Amino acid sequence: MLETIGHYRIRRKIGQGAMGVVFEAWDEHLERPVAVKTILEVNESKEARSRLWREARSLARVNHPNVCQVFDVLEEGESLVLILELLDGQSLADRLLTGVITTSEALSTGRQILGALQALHDLGIVHRDLKPSNVFLTHHGAKLLDFGLARVTDATFSGDPNQTRTTASLTAPGLIVGTPHYMAPEQAEGLPTGPAADIFAVGSILYEMLTGKRPFEGHSLVDVLYAVLHQNPPPLSGSREIEALDRIIRRAMAKRVDARYSSAREMLQALESVSLSGSTAVASRTRTVSRIIVLPFRALKSDEQTDFLNYTLPDAISNSLSAMDNVIVRSTLLAANFGGQPDPKRVAVEADVDAFLTGSLLRAGDRFRLTCQLIDAPGGSVIWSESANSSMQDLFMIQDELCERILQSLQLPLDERERRSSHRDVPASARAYEFYLRANQIALTRTLDSMSLARDLYLQCVEESPDYAPVWVRLGRVCHFLGKFGDDAGGDAERSAQAFNRAFALNPDLPLAHNFYTPVECDQGRAQAATLRLLQRACSRRNDPELFAGLVQACRYCDELEASVAAHLRGRHLDPHLVTSAAHTYFLQGEYASTLDCYGKKGAYYLDCAALVALGENQTALSMLREREQSGGTTGAVQGIMRSLRAYLEGNWQECLSAIATAEAAIRRDPEILFYSARHLARINESDRAISALSAAIDRGFLCTSAISRDPWFASLRSLPLYVELMKRAEQRRRETHAAFLAAGGEQVISVA
Repeated sequence: MLETIGHYRIRRKIGQGAMGVVFEAWDEHLERPVAVKTILEVNESKEARSRLWREARSLARVNHPNVCQVFDVLEEGESLVLILELLDGQSLADRLLTGVITTSEALSTGRQILGALQALHDLGIVHRDLKPSNVFLTHHGAKLLDFGLARVTDATFSGDPNQTRTTASLTAPGLIVGTPHYMAPEQAEGLPTGPAADIFAVGSILYEMLTGKRPFEGHSLVDVLYAVLHQNPPPLSGSREIEALDRIIRRAMAKRVDARYSSAREMLQALESVSLSGSTAVASRTRTVSRIIVLPFRALKSDEQTDFLNYTLPDAISNSLSAMDNVIVRSTLLAANFGGQPDPKRVAVEADVDAFLTGSLLRAGDRFRLTCQLIDAPGGSVIWSESANSSMQDLFMIQDELCERILQSLQLPLDERERRSSHRDVPASARAYEFYLRANQIALTRTLDSMSLARDLYLQCVEESPDYAPVWVRLGRVCHFLGKFGDDAGGDAERSAQAFNRAFALNPDLPLAHNFYTPVECDQGRAQAATLRLLQRACSRRNDPELFAGLVQACRYCDELEASVAAHLRGRHLDPHLVTSAAHTYFLQGEYASTLDCYGKKGAYYLDCAALVALGENQTALSMLREREQSGGTTGAVQGIMRSLRAYLEGNWQECLSAIATAEAAIRRDPEILFYSARHLARINESDRAISALSAAIDRGFLCTSAISRDPWFASLRSLPLYVELMKRAEQRRRETHAAFLAAGGEQVISVA
């Protein structure tokens, strides 16, 4: 070992990396301890020397308490040596090995890293290799180390604004630099990198500090880089403060550069806005939420009598698992996109999951052979495999056992409520369960005929098993659909209310009941009750995407538009494929481009056309409306409002009014469509009828005061006494509902910005 370098006396080796060795030494001139960094002999090269010079020059430009100081650079013959500040403590990588990092410690370290990064970025320096081993924890705070891959991105020296230089990159185009597990996607692709790459790395480091796991893993370098480019790590759970940190981390680790924080300063401000309660600050390691999808089962031999099980049994398993708060289950509609032998990488990326269940069914007489595998995504390894022989009578029991095995394999802890929930609802007979499963499959097609058939099968299930809560929920849902769009509105609406009341009486905590009941309550003028009910559940059911989808609608009806958008963002964060009604919320806010971005393509009917008109794209909207009207597929209120908009765009105001009048009975069953019809009436100067429609919408619980006051189509009404009177009444109701929303902790529960 070297004894001296210049006037520095070497004491001991304190570290070694891939490129060099670090020694503790004594500065005999200034009589102080220092760190001496040298290049390993095997790495003595022009590039290695360039990296060391780059590190020295980068550090020399920065004066920040969270950046390691450089004191000197020496050239000893062919060797290059850095003299650095000697730090007392341990690297963050070593700290992660010693045990749990508290949330407050992780938050403090993250803030210090970002403070140092902002100082670097202000000087045009990008670190490009942030990772736990390059963050050193001292008694006085964190220090950033190892600037060997740092790159100057600006052309201005900090000391003299008139002096410029051109910095040649030491990295060949297309060459990957950095550490794969913390590397931004643009780095992984060998593209030019800027400050956003460092922000991505900070998000990755924060995630690891909070969970003890790196966000991107794999069995090989290729697997890790694939995960960086295409996958998202599981959401974090534990408290609302943890969820706030999770949102910050997600934005920092966005795949697109322009979706991340614009600067380290902006991310630091976001972290500083998170205040921890005492329990959160000392909490143990944050939980991650497992994401799973149950794929349709394969029929080894087609059988008309039992083929329905290939889709309905996975759907039933998914619904059972969705009652657990530590697992997020993707929808069976999404699962239908993966057939045959699915590619684990494709499932991981497109479904955004950590595991998937696949299986096969074969009937022999009155017995079934069911084979299932739980498979890791994207790795493709089998977590567990099981085969079972069952009769239809035992099928529900087999389903229950499969759910148990999944939860055990994913090592998901269950609280007492979840344990009770997983064993509560059991059909009385195999015949009842068959009726239930068949009806579920038919109800996927949302037409009057299919819903009527599903209703009849649910009623047969009810006769066989009157105490099976899920069937009452499904019956209530199809009856609500038939009451809203069918001919027997009164009878089906009453049957829907009775069915939901029965379901809640049997199982007050059934997630399916709470989620399906929300649109029913909203249509019945009880959006405030729905909002308060869902807010109460959201205090404990933090990871149920469908619950937040319900809050999107309920909050919008209560004119809590910011909360509606926040609920949409929370739901989409939990499940990127979640379908919500947020497009309507954006429309009420006047955010028409966001309406189009959010509006689904498969069910595209009216709203996208209305948004296009609001953006001045009248001809595009007219062409779409004509095409949809010719193709059919819509009835009742939706058909009426589409015809009305088409006629307005054609300049035929009489037909515009006639279309609304023809569908008026159906329109009045839906308070939100009443609002849209009022827009049309106001636009063609039917002022009295417009105010009457708005009044009816508000009386039905659709409190749209902010939209009415903002929407230019209502301009013709605003000078009328009836309008002023209507708005006063609406504002009073809005104040009352808002007070109830605040009293229920709505802003905190939904995390309204």
